[in-house]
Amino acid sequence: MEIHSAVVGTMENNAYLLIEGGQGLLIDAAADPLALLAMIGDTPVEALVTTHRHRDHVQALAAVASHTGARLVAGAPDADAIEGETGVTIDDRVWDGDTVRVGDVELEVIGLVGHTPGSIALAYTPADGPVHLFTGDSLFPGGVGKTGSTDDFTRLLDDVEAKLFDRFGDDTVVQPGHGLPTTLGAERPHLAEWRERGW
Repeated sequence: MEIHSAVVGTMENNAYLLIEGGQGLLIDAAADPLALLAMIGDTPVEALVTTHRHRDHVQALAAVASHTGARLVAGAPDADAIEGETGVTIDDRVWDGDTVRVGDVELEVIGLVGHTPGSIALAYTPADGPVHLFTGDSLFPGGVGKTGSTDDFTRLLDDVEAKLFDRFGDDTVVQPGHGLPTTLGAERPHLAEWRERGW
């Protein structure tokens, strides 16, 4: 599978285009629809996946959806808020155990509560090579995403530890919603430090 990315908008959001078997899947139509459509080119896009409901991750969603006709996918607890923000209709409300397909490849949906109630990550597990986790704003190099309360932080770090670090190997590549990629191995030694500092 090909993985392409673009940095768009004033918040420098990462948008990812996955291409398999001539079909595409776009993760986070964040901003700048012209840049995203240029990256897509003539690739038929099957799905637009939104990792969470925050405005900086959905600003181009309606325009890109209109152009591509793709199915819209989001975490079930965030779907209503995304619809209200953008005027689109979420076709597939997903959570743990669901999958999203691009070409002949299935990506696993992982629900991560805390940054928002319905944030999701996508896990791509190739036949050979490392797993790729597209984590939105739930996991970055250096810590988990911003949360609004101590309870939300604890829930997010608990989810990230149990659903990501406890399941996937150190060579797993983390493709975050902002900033550069990292690996679980690079971040794992700092989990206790993150919990102690509370962010």
